[in-house]
Amino acid sequence: MSHRPLKNTFISLGFAFAVGAALLLPGAAAQAGPSPRDIMDKAAQARKLDGSEAVVKMIMTDDKGAVRERKITMATKLFDGGKTEKRILRFLSPADVKGTGVLVFDYDAQSDDVWIFLPAMRKTRRIVSSQRSQSFLGSEFSFGDLNVPSLDEFTYNLVKEENAGGEACFVIDATPKDKAVADAEGYSKKTYWISKATYSVRKGLFYDPAGKLLKELNANDIKLLDPANKRYRAMKMEMVNKQNGRKSVFESEKVTLAKDTSDEFFTTRYLERP
Repeated sequence: MSHRPLKNTFISLGFAFAVGAALLLPGAAAQAGPSPRDIMDKAAQARKLDGSEAVVKMIMTDDKGAVRERKITMATKLFDGGKTEKRILRFLSPADVKGTGVLVFDYDAQSDDVWIFLPAMRKTRRIVSSQRSQSFLGSEFSFGDLNVPSLDEFTYNLVKEENAGGEACFVIDATPKDKAVADAEGYSKKTYWISKATYSVRKGLFYDPAGKLLKELNANDIKLLDPANKRYRAMKMEMVNKQNGRKSVFESEKVTLAKDTSDEFFTTRYLERP
């Protein structure tokens, strides 16, 4: 990529969305499964690609059924031995958001760094960790939903096993360890359905600070993009707001492995390029 828009990216919800579960078989200590944290680590790793490029369509539907579409390109690359995933997104259309860019440093063990470039203002703004509950550019996904949270900020509990998306899953509650994390996330609890076969998130429920169901996530069209390392991505992520009736969908139109993506792309200087 030079000065033209990035070829692509896939948002992994990325979400905000990679957590884990564990199974401990009652009355069968010899067959005890991995701990919740171990499964969580596997789920976080299962979505990481050494480098990727994608073209993504974001479709937003309001409570009256009116639809808006936005097209995004993004590139991702792993740094620090895989402990940091950097992502850069560029909006291609429509005209009112064209050129808007987002740069993310998604860390395994600390709060993420996020910057937004607004072309109309020629200004880059940083999103601090306490603001990660903010909407991602008008969608029902928050900035936090699109990044893997620091695993140490939550406690995990296996509540049951159940199918989701046609796969057997662990169902895991993720609860913030303290009020500061809960306030930053905007959730009192998150519940995930994690595929036993791929460790991919297939479904998620997100509860507001009062404990009421706020949003439901469904991940579909899970594809094996890196067979050698068993890395998967959902090609379609749908978030439905159960309280206001709005819905947002990230649909990947194209995803390719791109291990040699230039480090230069993942800088605020590149973010601000026209």
